[in-house]
Amino acid sequence: MNPRAQMRMLPDGRRLHLHDGPMDLIVEAFGAAEQIEAAYHAACNRFVHVLDELCGELSLLRRVCTSESEWPEGSVARRMMSAVMPYACQCFITPMAAVAGAVAEEILGTMVKTANLSRAYVNDGGDIALHFGVGERFVIGMLGRPGVPSLFGMTTLTAEDAVRGIATSGWRGRSFSLGIADAVTVLGDRAAAADAAATIIGNAVDLPGHPAIMRIPACELAPDSDLGNIPVTQAVGELSARDVDEALENGVTLATKLLRMSLIRAAALHLHGQTKTVSSMPESKLMEHERGLVHA
Repeated sequence: MNPRAQMRMLPDGRRLHLHDGPMDLIVEAFGAAEQIEAAYHAACNRFVHVLDELCGELSLLRRVCTSESEWPEGSVARRMMSAVMPYACQCFITPMAAVAGAVAEEILGTMVKTANLSRAYVNDGGDIALHFGVGERFVIGMLGRPGVPSLFGMTTLTAEDAVRGIATSGWRGRSFSLGIADAVTVLGDRAAAADAAATIIGNAVDLPGHPAIMRIPACELAPDSDLGNIPVTQAVGELSARDVDEALENGVTLATKLLRMSLIRAAALHLHGQTKTVSSMPESKLMEHERGLVHA
């Protein structure tokens, strides 16, 4: 048994908290009590092995992806690789760009295989894998900044939608970003795919060379970072309205391309109080303003 992993029910008695090193998951399942118990038991049994499996292939997972990249062996690692490969010839990306979403997918998949659930989700630091039964729905909040409980909008998703994954990226999140987005939230067919897309769209929300943006090589902040000496954003100062619009439009251009390639279903890009969306879904479905919040 993995002695590091912490697994406990939260005080509300409904949600399961799983923690191991950088992985911090909130899990909630809906259905008959015995099915929920079975799902949580399966989630715990799978979770205790995930970090060690990833660490066993970490050197490979930190390498930049190309069309000729060696594929990892572990199921979570292969989810990561699959999610980033569409971008391998377009930009610098490693499988680590999809790690949180891939972990969320893995745990949710284990639960759904084990138990009959009406709906369930696994939230790995804001990267969320979803399961819907027939007629079920979730209402998801979109954060103005990763890790900060301030919502700029909501989206309602149903079993009929193709979306099964949500991810958020931003320069003040727990991972490094090359861009300046406060938050980019992506809806995708899978959590790992949404995670990878949010990362590169967040990188694209940018103003290269702008004097108000401070960047530091990633390796100076984290010597083992997969980004090496690539400069990552550490501070964003005063921006004009035109600056904000330009940065968001840079992200929108890329998001629109990914939408046309069917790599995402929708994206909401947020910077300095301004939001732009790209979506194949009705705008009223993607963005519900805070005064009309509905909770799952």
